[in-house]
Amino acid sequence: MIGLVLILAAACDRDAPVTPPAGKPVSRAADGMVQLTDPEIVRAGIEVMTVKKEPFTFHREFPATVQANENELAEVTTLIRGRVVEVLVDVGKDVKKGERLALLDSTDLGMAEGAYLKSAARQHEAQLAFERAENLHEHRAISLAELQRREAEMKTARADAREASHRLALLGVPAQELQRLEREQTIRSDVAIRAPFAGRVIMRNITRGEVVETSRNCFTIADLSDVWVVANVPEKDVRFVRPKDRVHVMVPAYPHGLFSGTVTYISDVLDPSTRTMRVRVTVLNPDRTLKPEMFAMVRVFASPQPEALAVPLTAVQQDGTGKLLFVRRPDNRFESRRVLLGDELDGKALVLEGLHEGEDVVVKGAFAIKSEFDIHKIEPTP
Repeated sequence: MIGLVLILAAACDRDAPVTPPAGKPVSRAADGMVQLTDPEIVRAGIEVMTVKKEPFTFHREFPATVQANENELAEVTTLIRGRVVEVLVDVGKDVKKGERLALLDSTDLGMAEGAYLKSAARQHEAQLAFERAENLHEHRAISLAELQRREAEMKTARADAREASHRLALLGVPAQELQRLEREQTIRSDVAIRAPFAGRVIMRNITRGEVVETSRNCFTIADLSDVWVVANVPEKDVRFVRPKDRVHVMVPAYPHGLFSGTVTYISDVLDPSTRTMRVRVTVLNPDRTLKPEMFAMVRVFASPQPEALAVPLTAVQQDGTGKLLFVRRPDNRFESRRVLLGDELDGKALVLEGLHEGEDVVVKGAFAIKSEFDIHKIEPTP
């Protein structure tokens, strides 16, 4: 009798359900979903949000540098070799068009002015000789051949004088200096280096006493009222940049400043070594805030999408084949949903496929749910 009781008791123990230890959560997973208890949800810090369609405008940012507007940039050289007598401006000075930047003493200029005075004197002499010959020919005192010879000499002297005048002009001698030279008949060997337009001196490369050649870049003048910001755009982002687009420019020197610019040039050829496209943005700079060679970032905005679904990047999980989101269902069930994502902006990703408006998506604690799926090896819903 006692033996029969023991056998029945053992059979009852074998058929009875095993009760889990107190405090351990019970998780059930099936059909592409995992079910969690309320304590498990709290411990995992799971939070959800209801997704809805809203306007979505994303942007791209590209590294760039500030450069002077090359259309308003001049490298000032001297047109004649000479010794520097005086430097009249320094770096950072604003100059007007035609303002003197430096004075040179040039023996070449003195020789050119002397040649001009001699040619002018020969022209005057030849002109008088021709006029006398005309008078003598009228009275039949000289032959026609002599008159023609005097006329040829006059024309030759006139051409020589014109050539000497043009040479002075090529050396940068202004018209008023030629008038002074004719009036005073006095040679001056000093020549001025002048500003070609109004701007700011951003480079100086001469000192007093040295001899400068015509190949020397003595000054660089730039009009910095507007500047170029040149960016390098990766090949994958070329589609986002369009001519005449309005963009934003940011520079580390002014972390809270935002400058507006316009895309004025897009290269037709990519750099083969970096696979980037050169883009030029013109930015107004009336206060001279932007300096050449500053580092910058160019922010380009894509076409806005009036209705789009976007989720925080914290909601996105990755498995071996793609991106996953977890959608909450009734009774604390969470569905694994495979999605196709688009562009990202400010910590959000655009959802192109796999999600519908009004669904509740896990935005925090998604990794804990993914771990539960990994334990049970449940395939996500396509």
